[in-house]
Amino acid sequence: MSPPLRPRARPHEEDEEDEVADVPTFDIDRSSPTPLWFQLSHAIESAISEGRLPTGSRLENELSLAERYGLSRPTVRRAVQELVDKGLLVRKRGVGTQVIQPHVRRSVELTSLYDDLARGGEKPTTEVLSLQRVPAPADVAEELDLAPGEEVVALRRLRRTRGEPLALLTNYLPGRFEPTLEELTERGLYQYLRGQGVHLRVAHQRIGARLARADEARLLEEPPRSALLTMQRTAFDDKGAAVEHGRHVYRASRYDFETTLVGR
Repeated sequence: MSPPLRPRARPHEEDEEDEVADVPTFDIDRSSPTPLWFQLSHAIESAISEGRLPTGSRLENELSLAERYGLSRPTVRRAVQELVDKGLLVRKRGVGTQVIQPHVRRSVELTSLYDDLARGGEKPTTEVLSLQRVPAPADVAEELDLAPGEEVVALRRLRRTRGEPLALLTNYLPGRFEPTLEELTERGLYQYLRGQGVHLRVAHQRIGARLARADEARLLEEPPRSALLTMQRTAFDDKGAAVEHGRHVYRASRYDFETTLVGR
């Protein structure tokens, strides 16, 4: 049994604004398919949401946490970064990692483009350009936590709204899924996953921009080398397992990403 996760107070540095709180004992289950970083992140998040780690509490540094639980430092770093990204922790120079705003959640919803368009009153349509089972490329295998070469479902779709092309969507699913052309044409990918009993919990997403390749410009009905918005996303279920990796491009002339920023 692992010892309790307990933020350490540094000598002579405790005060009311920098309170140290105990977290009840929890076990790291090394036999579970749930990633170790997800177990640690979930345990700390639960303690924050339940008020057992109040605002201002300091966590042990990553090295101490790694030693306490017998985890690697990258595993601990990923768990802490997950909570920093959620706005539950903040890193402060000279202070360490602290709990902030324990009852506030950022209004970010894990949805698909299809869901967003449908919610906005649009009637999105999907053309499946390809659907095949292939050995996972090394970078895709890493994203989905699979062995290189393990079978995945690779799909490429063209999403339209109001009859005009909007985005090219390339996605990879672990080989246990078996979507059909009809399912992918009639509804969004996340709708399909939910229908398979998948409970989407969190996603890591990266947004960028580049110029369109020739085939992309043709399919999106844009001039050659037009600007495209890009998005890469890996979605995880409520057990911390990766269930989908997507690489999408959007017409910059018709699409943008909107983000609400909240001061700390």
